Amino acid sequence: MPLDPYFAAMHRSHLRDLAHQFRRRTFLSTRRFFARFGPRTARQQARKASRAQAASSARKSTSEWKRKNAHAWDTKFFDRIGVYGPTVPTEDRTIAVDGYPDVRVRLYRPTTDGGGPLPAVIMFFGGSFQLGGIDWASEDALFRSRTADAEVITIAVDYALAPEHRFPTPVRQGYAVLDWVHGNAADLGIDPTRVAIGGISSGANIAAAVTLANRQRARHPICLQILEVPALDLTGKHIDFTPLWTLHVPYFLARRELVQVANAYLGDRSRARDPLASPLLAPDLRGLPPAVILTAEFDVLRGDGRAYAHALRAAGVAASAVEYEGGVHDTVDYRAVVPLAERWHRDVVTALRTLHDPSTLRSGRPDVTPPG
Repeated sequence: MPLDPYFAAMHRSHLRDLAHQFRRRTFLSTRRFFARFGPRTARQQARKASRAQAASSARKSTSEWKRKNAHAWDTKFFDRIGVYGPTVPTEDRTIAVDGYPDVRVRLYRPTTDGGGPLPAVIMFFGGSFQLGGIDWASEDALFRSRTADAEVITIAVDYALAPEHRFPTPVRQGYAVLDWVHGNAADLGIDPTRVAIGGISSGANIAAAVTLANRQRARHPICLQILEVPALDLTGKHIDFTPLWTLHVPYFLARRELVQVANAYLGDRSRARDPLASPLLAPDLRGLPPAVILTAEFDVLRGDGRAYAHALRAAGVAASAVEYEGGVHDTVDYRAVVPLAERWHRDVVTALRTLHDPSTLRSGRPDVTPPG
């Protein structure tokens, strides 16, 4: 299926911007080169321009600048394309993590009174392990909407970001949150037999890794995992570059970005083979929670999602896999302008609402209806 019309228009605009940037950089580089052979004044100006460009590039390469810029863009852009969530009660907590930085979580509670302990989902935001946070407009809106529509408690994890905090810090923090939820379920008003876990992109990587860590340790009940556009193999073996060829995106640009993400999170690329870094490479997936995996047609990570669903099924784990035709990696953020994004949201809500149905949980098959 062709790319959704809204995404197609965005893509054309992005390609035009890239072409403009390339032409401008080529022009400036050429001008500075020939200035070296010109008058003294021209040479001095060229050196000054080169130093200014180097200083600007150095500043923009810092994690602090990237996060500040991306956060501002998230707020501005989400006003155009997103749906802000309803007002629901929230509460921030800080959880101690043995040997790693403490982690902040935010609990979102539905306004409906279920008359007893409620189901809960522990959620990890996406952002290439380096960006994002529970205070970002897009993430906060998503958590609020799902909490209200699914009538579940959402525990959003503000895990530490790379490269300052590399693997396995987010996984250890995620497991500490799971342990804390089960240890304090009664006080939190949570039914410990109806706890799910989920994440988007890099957050889905962390969520899947936490299920593996939990199986090795306490084996707390996790009745469902929801993995959206998941990055599950950081060796890159399962990356599907077909969408890039279809969209005429240069291979070297995408490859460079993927390598940068893995390097930032892992530090040492050899760590990519650790199952807690690449859950898809775990030698044994038996005993993991039932899974709902959502991927997008025009996303290089669709191969990771497909392969993980297949591996889970081969290990006897109930897993449904849905690929949204015409969708892109961050489809879910575009609810105000792309109907497919609203469908994506409703499918996740459908999966979360299975937490209210004990018979569904006992069957081990919390499915979603494929997009129509």
